[in-house]
Amino acid sequence: ETIAAMLEAPGANPLLVRALIQVESNYKPKARSHKGAMGLMQLMPSTARAYNVRNPYDPKANIAAGVKHLKGLLDRLGAVDLALAAYNAGEGAVKKFKGVPPYRETSNYVSRILSLAGIGGAK
Repeated sequence: ETIAAMLEAPGANPLLVRALIQVESNYKPKARSHKGAMGLMQLMPSTARAYNVRNPYDPKANIAAGVKHLKGLLDRLGAVDLALAAYNAGEGAVKKFKGVPPYRETSNYVSRILSLAGIGGAK
C-alpha cells in the first residue's frame, strides 16, 4: 500500500496523516476541490509547485509533498492543532489570529482530524 509506505517517513505521525487524507479527499487520489486543491492530501497548486510535484494526482508524489508540508507547519508552529489549521486555512491566517482561526470550517476540520487520529485536546 502506497500510503503505508509513505507514512514511514521520518517525522510523520501515520495516524495523523491518515486522518488528514480521510478528511481532505476520503482516499480519492483524483479528488479536486472547488478551490483547486488536488489529490489525496489536497495540495493547492502553489504547494505542489513548492515541493516540485509534477503530477499532484500521483499518490506517492502527493503524499510525499503533503507530509513535508505538514511537517514544515508543525516545525514552524509547534502544535498539531495549529499545523492542521494552517494546512486548512493557510499559515497567514493562523499567525493573524495567533491560533486556530475563528472559521467554522477550520475549527471543524481540526477537530475531525484530531478525533480520527486519536489525538485529544491538543491546544
